[in-house]
Amino acid sequence: MVVAQKYLIEYLGIEKLLCVSGGSMGGFQALEWSILYPDNVASAIVIACNHRHNAQQIAFNEVARQAIMADPDWKGGDYYGKSIPTKGLAVARMIGHITYMSDQSMNEKFGRKLIKGEKLGFDFSNDFQVENYLKYQGDSFVQRFDANSWLYISKAIDYFNLAEEGPLAEAFKKAKSHFLFISFTSDWLYPPVQTKEIVKAVKANDLDVSDIEINSTYGHDAFLVEVEDQTRIVSHYLDRIYKQTLNK
Repeated sequence: MVVAQKYLIEYLGIEKLLCVSGGSMGGFQALEWSILYPDNVASAIVIACNHRHNAQQIAFNEVARQAIMADPDWKGGDYYGKSIPTKGLAVARMIGHITYMSDQSMNEKFGRKLIKGEKLGFDFSNDFQVENYLKYQGDSFVQRFDANSWLYISKAIDYFNLAEEGPLAEAFKKAKSHFLFISFTSDWLYPPVQTKEIVKAVKANDLDVSDIEINSTYGHDAFLVEVEDQTRIVSHYLDRIYKQTLNK
């Protein structure tokens, strides 16, 4: 993905980027930019991600993939122009959405509230508001996303591994960028402790590193929700990097 982005940058005649930035999977790409093209990146802002998936993270993605592939309409990926695997993709989205929220945010939003205050149905229809919410998320997602794209993107994320060829610090040996890392206290998909592993590896190479941990109850979704704090942090950071770049 990053190689393709580099081709675009070259086509546009851009020699150096002031900053590459991304959250979650975008954070992986920001890291890769700084490593693959150290002379073309002045800084990187890496938000809510880690340097490789652990077993639990891979497991969640695999369950989502199996949900898609178990849908009869998936047809081994050859469903275009036919019925699309909406049921499998909807379940995959529901699984993913659970990992994006935190226990606290789900309890604050839904708790054990029933739909419209009704009594328990004692059947397999939706009783709880959280069930209804996840169904809505799944049903709306299939209208704007492709099942095969989900499969390939989730695999790409699982394959990403900066420490594949040795210690993590070695991966940043050729990097020259300034780095800003942002993590969120309630993010259990990519917890702050995983971000700090990358920070330690970057510092081992005597690179300029800023590490910010934002207190939030929104889980992994915080990088999309905590806009005010991030705007302030990123604005000040980019202003500093821009001034340093001009003075070189």
